[in-house]
Amino acid sequence: MSLDPASSIHNQSSAAGGAVSAGSRPALRVDNLSVTFGSTRALVGADLTLQTGTIHALLGGNGSGKSTLIKAVAGVVRPDDGGSITIGGRTYAATEMSPTRGLSAGLRFVHQDLGMFNEMTVAENFALYARYPLGTGGRVDWRSLNKRVANLLERFNIDASPQTELSRLRPSMKTMLAIARARQEDDDRDDLVLVLDEPTASLPSHEVDQLLKSLKSRALQGQSVLFVSHRLQEVLNLVDEITVLRDGQTVATVCASGTSQHDIIQHMAGRTVDALFARSRRRPTSERSNVIVKNLSAGPVRNVSFSVGAGEVLGIAGVLGSGRSAVLRAMFGDLPVSSGEITVGGRPGPFKSPTDAIDAGIGYVPEDRANDAAFLDLSVDSNLSATVAKEYFRRMWLRRSAERRDSEQLAKTFLIRTQSIANPLDSLSGGNQQKVVIARWLRRNPTLLLLDEPTQGVDVIARAEIYGLLNSAVERGLSVIVVSSDFDELVHLCDRVLAIVNGIGVQELSGDELTAGALLRLAHMYSPGVERRYSQ
Repeated sequence: MSLDPASSIHNQSSAAGGAVSAGSRPALRVDNLSVTFGSTRALVGADLTLQTGTIHALLGGNGSGKSTLIKAVAGVVRPDDGGSITIGGRTYAATEMSPTRGLSAGLRFVHQDLGMFNEMTVAENFALYARYPLGTGGRVDWRSLNKRVANLLERFNIDASPQTELSRLRPSMKTMLAIARARQEDDDRDDLVLVLDEPTASLPSHEVDQLLKSLKSRALQGQSVLFVSHRLQEVLNLVDEITVLRDGQTVATVCASGTSQHDIIQHMAGRTVDALFARSRRRPTSERSNVIVKNLSAGPVRNVSFSVGAGEVLGIAGVLGSGRSAVLRAMFGDLPVSSGEITVGGRPGPFKSPTDAIDAGIGYVPEDRANDAAFLDLSVDSNLSATVAKEYFRRMWLRRSAERRDSEQLAKTFLIRTQSIANPLDSLSGGNQQKVVIARWLRRNPTLLLLDEPTQGVDVIARAEIYGLLNSAVERGLSVIVVSSDFDELVHLCDRVLAIVNGIGVQELSGDELTAGALLRLAHMYSPGVERRYSQ
C-alpha cells in the first residue's frame, strides 16, 4: 500500500461491522484541521469522516496528533484558522468549537480515565455526572435516582444494580457504565457521536471481548463511534473504517476489511514492519552469569532456578496467576523469600527490601505503571531524577538547574516526546510515560533490570522504540528479565525464555525452539485440551 498521503486516502465498503455507505450523511467530518502550539505544528490539515451508524478507528503513534484532534473537536484546544468540523449535517468553523457547543451538537466523550469513584454506588456515579434528583425539603430523592439508573442499565443491557458499589464490578463493566453515563440524558436523540479514547487500554484481555461486543451492538442500533486504540487486532475485529495520522497529517483512510496489521503499522511508521522491528542478532548464552537464582520459593513460586548472563535477556512466560510476576517482586525485595538463593553481580541475596535491591544494582519496572511506578502529578524531570535525586542536593539545597539539564538530555536520548520536561507526567502518552520510567532506571547503569509487561498500554511505534532502547543497553552488558503475556514480544526481545506453570519452572526455550506457539503450549500445559490442540 502506498505511503503517499494523497494517494493512500480512499473509501471502500466494509464488512467489519456493517456496510459503509459513502453517500450517507456523515455523523462527524473534520476538514483541514490544523493546530499549532508555539513553534510546534501538532496537526497539519488533518481530515476525518465518520459515517453514521459505523465505528471508525483513529490510529497513530505517539505525537501523531490523535489526542490533539480529539481535543480540537471537543473544543478543549483552539485550532488554527481555516478548518471546519461538521456534526450531524451542521458545519462549524473549527475555531468556533467549545465544550458546550460540542455537547449541544451531540458529541459524547469517554476517556481512558473514566472519572468514576470505586467507593460510590453505580447510581451515585451517574448522579455526579448529571445531577441528584431532589425531593421534599431539598433532600436527595434516592428512589427516583435508583429507578432512573435502573432504566438506563436495562436500556444499555448492563447487568448491574444501581445500589452496587463500583469497586465490586469488573473493569469492562465500569467502561460500559461510563458509556451509559455519558448518554444518560439522550433518550430522544439518534444523531450522537460517541468518542472513546483508549477504552480498552487498562482492561485485561479477557475483559476486552465483552466491551467490544457491546460496542458492536450499539453500532448495529445506529450509534456512531469514533474509537481510539493502540490494540490493532481489536481495531480490525471491531471497526468499519480506519484513519491513520502521522506527524499531524492524515496519511491513510482505509476500510478495515481489506487491511492487515502490517498495513496499519506501515502507515503509522512510514516504513515497513521489518524495518521498524529490526531484530537484534540472537545473543549466545553468556559464559559469565551476571544473575544466579537457585531454588527460589516466594509467594506462589516454588524452587525456581535460572541464570542470566551479562548482555542477555531472559524472558518469563506464564498465564495469569502462574507466579511470573512474583519472581520479579521476590528478586526486588518486594515479596518475602521463604527459601533459595539470589546473586546479582556477585552480591548475594535475597534482598530484604527494594532499597537493598537497588543498592545491589537492580532496577524494576512493575506491571501497573500508574499506581506503582509513575508519579503522575509530578513533572517529567522530577520523574526522571527520582532514582538519583540525592545526587542533586548540596548542603540541603536542590540544584534544579543541573537536574533540568540532565533531564533534558535524558529525554532526548530516550526519545521522550513532551512539550516541556516541566509538564506533569500525566500529560504524556502511555508510551512516553513508560520511557520515562525505564530511563530513570537505565541512568543508574544497573546490573539487572526487571521488566513486568514493559509495553502494556503502549502503541506500536513506542513499542519499537522501547525495544531499541533496551537492546542498546543490553549490548552494553545489562542483564534483563522480562515478564510478558505477549508471547510474540518474548520471542522478539529475549534470548531465552523460561515457562512457569503453577509456580514451577517447567522448561526453558532458546534458539529455533523459541516460538510463540511453543510458549503458549508450555504456559498452558496443565490446562485441559491445550496439549491436544497444539499437537495437531
